[in-house]
Amino acid sequence: MNDDATTPADLDATATSAGSAARDAAEFARIAAGYASHRERIHETARTIHAHPELAFEEHRAHALCTDLLGEAGFTVERGVCGLPTAFRATLGTGSLVASLCVEYDALPEIGHGCGHHLIAGASLGAALAIAEQVPELDITLQVIGTPAEEHGGGKALLIEHGVFDGVDLSLMVHPTPHTDSYDVAGSTSQAVGRWRATYTGRGAHAAANPADGVNANDAAVIAQVAAGLLRQRVTDGQRLALVPQQSGVTNIIPETAVIDLECRALTMPEFEVLRDRLLECVRAGAVATGCTVEILATEPVYEPVQQDEVLAASWADAMARLGRPLAGSVGIMAASTDMGNVSQRVPSLHPFVGITGSASSLHTREFAADAASPEGYRLMDDGARAMAWIIRDVATDPAKREQVRARAAALRGAHAEQLRDVRARQLPDSPVQGER
Repeated sequence: MNDDATTPADLDATATSAGSAARDAAEFARIAAGYASHRERIHETARTIHAHPELAFEEHRAHALCTDLLGEAGFTVERGVCGLPTAFRATLGTGSLVASLCVEYDALPEIGHGCGHHLIAGASLGAALAIAEQVPELDITLQVIGTPAEEHGGGKALLIEHGVFDGVDLSLMVHPTPHTDSYDVAGSTSQAVGRWRATYTGRGAHAAANPADGVNANDAAVIAQVAAGLLRQRVTDGQRLALVPQQSGVTNIIPETAVIDLECRALTMPEFEVLRDRLLECVRAGAVATGCTVEILATEPVYEPVQQDEVLAASWADAMARLGRPLAGSVGIMAASTDMGNVSQRVPSLHPFVGITGSASSLHTREFAADAASPEGYRLMDDGARAMAWIIRDVATDPAKREQVRARAAALRGAHAEQLRDVRARQLPDSPVQGER
């Protein structure tokens, strides 16, 4: 008996597998061709956004570029959604699977596009145009969502709060980083972050004639910073905190007011909430010790950790392999935060952190802004666009994947019904305690 004998069933399975692989290759080539037909315009759009950086909620040029492009491609475009002038939603098709692509376009003060948001915009626009002609046959509704103010302001959280992501089954975007040796994003994540402003109010006095009559608000701010510095002994790996004084004054007046901007970060929401409470107690300690009062206000929505969807991650890995990008294990934890985390906690999502080949620059620097405008930066944008279009097609055409994603979307909607009504509910504990004079 020959144990190595090949049976007719084996031959049929091999033929079926070969046929499936050939079909997939042909469909990937179709996506690549769809992207190629729009590539010049996509590059022009991304390069213009890079050349004219705009800050959070002021991205009017980028908004116009993106919406004009999508409108010309046949999308129904809603500009200024949710009362945010630089937000938009563009829709094509009416199918049963709702897929969204998130577009970012805000820049950093003085640095410009040191986070590569022009590449994010180009990749999502490119993915939409690459797959657009296939929308009817795929039975999908394709949405491109313009999300302002990712750096500061939490545009996606505001859009969630106003229902823009309601009914979405999957959401995608890609984020450039310095060089990575792997493009496997399964299991990668980001940090949660919350930001606040603390305002101390004391009592002014002449610093030489009657300093004892004053209540020094600046002293309260100093105490808070010292307490937070000592708190760092208890801050574990993956957690961060920062305080930045904002006040000014003169030496011959006891400061009546002082302001501190502060933030903290952690890898999970429970860890974040513990660290947040400890940090805010440091802030309150300054008020208690000096007799000032303190008001603590959130300055933007909390950014939640990114949760990468396993089905979408597997499709991404397939696309990266087809594009020749290495898959050498998960890229792991990204020591940064994004409001795409909020989307991923409510909608099956993918937010790959993937490297610009050869870039040794840190994010949020002028050097990275230059790397993001390099040929390798735009090659990453091209590959990101094709990969996201492939994910949408792969999920839409595979009944098992389609059902998995839709079922998970329904489960997340149920689990987060309360948060969808008010995503800001977890920003602060109960009303802040104020010190007494």
